[in-house]
Amino acid sequence: MSTTDVERPLRADAARNRELILQTARKCFAERGLSVTLNDIAHEAGVGVGTVYRRFADKDSLIEALLATKFEAMNDAAARAGDEADPREALRVYLMGVFEFRARDRALADAIVRAGKARPSIVQERDRLEDQVSTIIRRAKDAGVVRQGFDYRDLPMLTTMLGAVADATRGHDPDAWRRYAEVLIDGVMPGTTEAPMLGEPLDRETIERALHAQS
Repeated sequence: MSTTDVERPLRADAARNRELILQTARKCFAERGLSVTLNDIAHEAGVGVGTVYRRFADKDSLIEALLATKFEAMNDAAARAGDEADPREALRVYLMGVFEFRARDRALADAIVRAGKARPSIVQERDRLEDQVSTIIRRAKDAGVVRQGFDYRDLPMLTTMLGAVADATRGHDPDAWRRYAEVLIDGVMPGTTEAPMLGEPLDRETIERALHAQS
């Protein structure tokens, strides 16, 4: 058996371990935020912490690897929204998409903030996302279907607002955020119809539990 034959399964194992670590980190960060440690990730993945450190020198390098996948997904979502023929629908589809990203990923905002200090390829993906979304918003403005003054730079605050609702209600009603996402979207693009709000209001007990969790 040649040296090459012996090395191949080792490289395959290393690749599988790296993917397992990335998947586990993605889940942990999404559910618990960026305070999760590499030790936590190793325990959750069922591998030794040394295995994690062989693949990633530190937590920042792991976060950077995940950043690439986050921006790829958001750029794909922006491209799909941009394909919508109707400017209002294009912006609605993108806003709902980015709100959904945040609703299921607590670490999204922190990760995007870190993008400015990431490697050039990630900064390029961030800039590409900004260009795509700015084009969607410009089309909506040209069509007169979005509030004057609305800008790409408003999105981080809107997603933060929506994220607070999603985080507070996730354990009681994982889809409650959708009702309030529609309220935000209607605020950005005032409608001309009498469409009802999505879903139902939370009951008093659920509201109290959700608000108590935030205090």
